[in-house]
Amino acid sequence: MTQATCAACQVEQTEEQQLEKLSTLLDAYIGKPGGLIPALQVTQNFLGYIPISAMKLVSEKLGAPMSRIYGVVTFYSFFSMKPRGKYVIRVCMGTACYVLGANDVLEALKKELNVEIGEVTEDRLFSVEVGRCFGACGLAPVIMVNDDVHQQVKPSTVSEIVNKYKAMENKS
Repeated sequence: MTQATCAACQVEQTEEQQLEKLSTLLDAYIGKPGGLIPALQVTQNFLGYIPISAMKLVSEKLGAPMSRIYGVVTFYSFFSMKPRGKYVIRVCMGTACYVLGANDVLEALKKELNVEIGEVTEDRLFSVEVGRCFGACGLAPVIMVNDDVHQQVKPSTVSEIVNKYKAMENKS
């Protein structure tokens, strides 16, 4: 059995141990109308992503077909079936951000972190994704690092932003 680090607790656990703990967390959503998305959010927050094994568990616990679980996970961009970094960097590619240089910011991020869109850095600290519009057109171009919004980002400021989060890791 492979070892994995629980995203929520940063303790080495087997997949079986993680799913056992997740099963307990999912009990709160059994029989609850509209409980699927909150259950998937709990799953994502606990594991850091939603693998097939976790989808099967959600399906069993909530009595929902796997096709529905899979459909929801693949429809909403918040959910990921692949591990993500501790810091998920999302680059807005909406019209205003794109026109004002978001693609250049994205290229600088990929170069700085040595990853492509949807990948995670070797240290599992960062992953890079794109979004279509963050609703902050007046602040364009915009990137989000988890819930932190960075406005009027330029390719030349990407290293500074990344280093801020690396420094936070070095303090902990």
